[in-house]
Amino acid sequence: MAEQNRDRLHIRLHVYDEEIEVVVNREDEEYYRSAAKLITERYNAYAQAYKGRKSDHTVALMTLIDIALMYQKERAHNDTSPYDNVLAKLTKEIEDALGECNATLLPTVRE
Repeated sequence: MAEQNRDRLHIRLHVYDEEIEVVVNREDEEYYRSAAKLITERYNAYAQAYKGRKSDHTVALMTLIDIALMYQKERAHNDTSPYDNVLAKLTKEIEDALGECNATLLPTVRE
């Protein structure tokens, strides 16, 4: 249990105009800090662009949509399943060709 607690950190994140305390895995600390910075930057951009025209709630939702869209695009960009399928087919073809080649060579080696 003590070892598990050493792997966790209690940190404070500044997100827009608020301090948020969270407990995170030690290896995830930088991700949390980067996420807080991204949220703050995007929120500030929307708040400035829509100052006096949109509520804080709407600005927060626009920020969430913006960041979720970035995430979805990155996720789609990193989808490797089409490549995995092509590689599996090519691997099978190579293995089949090598199997045929070996079958042809084996009688010659035995003689």
